[in-house]
Amino acid sequence: MHAHLSLPGNVKAHRGGHSGKIRCAKKVLVGMSFAFLVCSILNAQEESDKINSNLGAALSLPLSSTSNFVRTSWGLVGGAGYNFSDHHSIIGEFMWSALHPSGAGLQPIRLALNNNSITGHSNLYALTGNYRYQLQGRRFGTYFIAGGGWYYRTSGFTGTVTSGTGVTCAPAWLWWGFSCVSGTVTANQTLGGHTSSVFGGNVGGGFTIKVGDPSYRIYIEPRYHYAPTKNIATQLMELTVGIRY
Repeated sequence: MHAHLSLPGNVKAHRGGHSGKIRCAKKVLVGMSFAFLVCSILNAQEESDKINSNLGAALSLPLSSTSNFVRTSWGLVGGAGYNFSDHHSIIGEFMWSALHPSGAGLQPIRLALNNNSITGHSNLYALTGNYRYQLQGRRFGTYFIAGGGWYYRTSGFTGTVTSGTGVTCAPAWLWWGFSCVSGTVTANQTLGGHTSSVFGGNVGGGFTIKVGDPSYRIYIEPRYHYAPTKNIATQLMELTVGIRY
């Protein structure tokens, strides 16, 4: 039985750090883009109460099998849509959640490689269409929301990992994209990253507090997300706090 981490010299270590900075920069740009988009929509909404928008920060709580590999993380969500009436709305949303790997999610890999310094990263991106039913008082409101759409999960190591031969197939290997046969990781697979793109769904609810005119509201929303991603499904409870119109 053998497995090894392929990081020749300082070249891949440097590339890993560089790519990490690029990923971080992309996330910042995405966040800034959404902030700009939502602010533009909010300014336009002074002339129309038919348009809705929202922008918030989310606490990502992994559920079921996802919690075996991911710890509590954070994310961003932004969206815009159309109000058919005071009660009925449709909303298009983009969500990003940083799925920070847990120690348990990496431990089987580290043991097989005999290297406790191995780290990895995972992210979940979602583009969804949603229906919202709401009841709004003068100051406080409540609502139900549900929908579905495209969910895209990525994961990767700081370097490449080769599975070797005779490695027992712990579920963590599947999370990182390796395949298994008869309880053993397929021999000599070399992976640096893994992606899965599927259709998924969500359901949740929340309450709002009116904070200004026109109808700007702070909202607090727990929402369950399920995506049957390859090998292991992704299940999260997103607790979002944000502002909406």
